[in-house]
Amino acid sequence: MARTNGGLIGKRNVTSFGKCTTTNITSSGNHTTQPGTRLVGGVYVAGGGGGGRAYGGGGGGGGLIMTPLSQGLPVCGNTAYPVVIGGGGAGGTGCSDFGTTGVDTTGFGFTAKGGGKGALAGQGPATDGGSGGGSGNSCRPNCTAGAGIQPIQPGLSGVFGFGNRGGGSIAPGSAPDYAQGGGGGAGGAGNIATNPPLLGGVGGNGKDVTPIYSTGGTYAGGGGGGAQSNGGGVVGGPGGGGDAGNSPGQSPYTGEAGTTNTGGGGGGASARPSPSADQTRPGGAGGSGIVVVKELNKASGVWNLRSQFSAVKQGTWPDGTVVLGVSLDYLVVAGGGSAGNNPGQGGTGGGGAGGYRATGYGPSPLRGSAFSDLTTGCYSIVIGGGGAAASPCSAGNKGNASSFNCISSAGGGDGGTYSSRAGGTGGSGGGGGPSEGGSAAGGAGNTPPVSPAQGNTGGTSGSDPGNNSGSGGGGATAVGANAGTNAGAGGAGAPNTILGPDTSYSGGGGGGSRFGSAGSGGAGGGGDGATGCGNSGAAGTANTGGGGGGSGRGDSAGGAGGAGIVVVRGPSALTFAGSPCCAFTGSTHPGGDKIAKFTATGTLTISK
Repeated sequence: MARTNGGLIGKRNVTSFGKCTTTNITSSGNHTTQPGTRLVGGVYVAGGGGGGRAYGGGGGGGGLIMTPLSQGLPVCGNTAYPVVIGGGGAGGTGCSDFGTTGVDTTGFGFTAKGGGKGALAGQGPATDGGSGGGSGNSCRPNCTAGAGIQPIQPGLSGVFGFGNRGGGSIAPGSAPDYAQGGGGGAGGAGNIATNPPLLGGVGGNGKDVTPIYSTGGTYAGGGGGGAQSNGGGVVGGPGGGGDAGNSPGQSPYTGEAGTTNTGGGGGGASARPSPSADQTRPGGAGGSGIVVVKELNKASGVWNLRSQFSAVKQGTWPDGTVVLGVSLDYLVVAGGGSAGNNPGQGGTGGGGAGGYRATGYGPSPLRGSAFSDLTTGCYSIVIGGGGAAASPCSAGNKGNASSFNCISSAGGGDGGTYSSRAGGTGGSGGGGGPSEGGSAAGGAGNTPPVSPAQGNTGGTSGSDPGNNSGSGGGGATAVGANAGTNAGAGGAGAPNTILGPDTSYSGGGGGGSRFGSAGSGGAGGGGDGATGCGNSGAAGTANTGGGGGGSGRGDSAGGAGGAGIVVVRGPSALTFAGSPCCAFTGSTHPGGDKIAKFTATGTLTISK
């Protein structure tokens, strides 16, 4: 009998590769991509800054990054990717006159910076942030407001702006003629206060993302600036910015919170000269952030089975995309964590090494699977920076993730400080910090978990009350050493020959000590710890993912973590091109293989 529909290859046998899904992520956790996903675009909004206490400036909107699918990041389908949603900063109170800076939002290798906090009247300028906070009037007229400080990152994030400066205050008369600036927003600067009429500055506009993300909205508006009570209150910027105290419809004097999951800045509080209790009205808290993820299968279109069979045979998709048909090796190393800043008595734990993931050219237990299904085209390369040196009397900072295609390595954990502060988790965990007669555990490595494991646990701090020694941060091949009388050494990194010479990566930072011997950094760029009063730990080596070394006693700083690196290696038939030039170095191995080395974030183009 004749087949009227062409048998197996008929009009009913079609497959759609072009389905998009858009997901609003409003709380931290893992986002699992849909099966078949190859490209991810996203909107990343950090938490907004809190508004200042009575007569306070508006909080800045959270930093905003937008990467459309046309500049999407290559990922793997049905894979979990960690996303952290930044919380809004607290509003200023009688105990904390300024607001609090918003918390960063992270996901898929991007970091949106939290909004700057709003200032208090007479207490100086506001702080920088994803968008800057509104100023106070200690330097009237027109006191300087906070600036937008979002760093440059991959994709088109810079085209759409990260955030803007807050508005300045104006108070040309004498006290109590106070009026403060509005917080900056992702779409516009905060407005300057006026007198006369005595009004705080309106919060800066947020950014409308609906032209690219149809299910999105407007995000990261700045909070309105507060004023003395004989002036009127003002509104926050569109995009969740909170209204200032005493604005129309707002409760008297208290600043309004930024809207949840918009990254809006909190409104500054207003007040009247008396009673004095009204001068402690709180500013509004900043709104929490959000991530909007849009996913698309890279092989987009609707094709019948005949086209699909032909694509497999010819090594190309029907749209002309060429399947490489060869294996690519990689080295992906994240930034190392930094050690803590010593508040006075004891040493600090070493920073954990950045996560190490590689194929073919390193130790066999750590070898992952080479890529065998890639196509020609552009691939985003993200290089994680090392954790920055810690602020005084605080723990270290976690390193940042590095990624290539669907391989992502986690930043190293931060080192613990004195007073039994445990090390942080990461690719490798940071070392624990000591205390008088106590100890603290190191942070866990291989977090989030991958196979083979990307790193190891940090060591446990010493309990010797005389020497107060910190332990070593974990490395790619070994845990950080425990501390006793002396500080612990950083865990060893992994040797790798993907570039030709045998080079080690991802060594843990050595611990610092009060009086005992300092711990040495692990092979692979780990910084050495320090001992004695005022001596700071060494930084991890740049582009190795090494953890920073712990500090000695006294006012001393822990070492910063070393930045990561990404290397891709493939057969001579391929062509590698990269940008920008400052990030990419191309070379040919004596055996003929092509090598692409990235020491800063950029884009790799593969052709055949």
